[in-house]
Amino acid sequence: MLLAAEGGGVLDIIVAGGFTGLAFVLVLLALSMVALALAVEHLLTIRRDVLMPPGLAEKVAKLLAERDLQGAAAACDQRPSFLAHVIRSSLVEAADGWPDVEKTLEGATLEQAARLFRKIEYLSVIGNIAPMIGLLGTVVGMIFAFQEVAATEGAARAAELAGGIYQALVTTVGGLLVAIPSLAAFAVFRNRVDGLVSEAAAAALRALRPLKRPAR
Repeated sequence: MLLAAEGGGVLDIIVAGGFTGLAFVLVLLALSMVALALAVEHLLTIRRDVLMPPGLAEKVAKLLAERDLQGAAAACDQRPSFLAHVIRSSLVEAADGWPDVEKTLEGATLEQAARLFRKIEYLSVIGNIAPMIGLLGTVVGMIFAFQEVAATEGAARAAELAGGIYQALVTTVGGLLVAIPSLAAFAVFRNRVDGLVSEAAAAALRALRPLKRPAR
């Protein structure tokens, strides 16, 4: 409050930091926009009904119970998703017996899970580099502040030095404001992926279970 009263608002502090300070803040702003876009995209795509279309597992199980492998494969092709990919990959090994089907199911699940984890990893990257960018901006600002002291041979007043320091600290605050929500979102989506992958694997196993029974 005191700083805002004496030195203006946050925008005034950013502008007072000059081109260098503004550049760091713009980078952090860009990272925050990317993180927000990623979070929204993940909210829309990492959902149970997207990864596991309702009714798909039951439909495949019914078709496989009737020994209609082509129909089951077609059902997966019509509803592309995490679950459909895992089931479709496993159906390729149907002729080789249940152990091969089970092994392929496990491999396909791990492959799709890795793809999802790579997708959300960008939030973790942003959450880790944002504080470092903010800290770098602060260090650069501190260097400029102490350069001012050196240029005046120590004649700079303490108030002027303090002003330069708090302007420099804005980038650290900005970095933390970007990092904290990004890492929190990453943790939420990581837990969501863990849960949905387990559910999808179980659903795929149930759908493929008719293949374990010998044909009558």
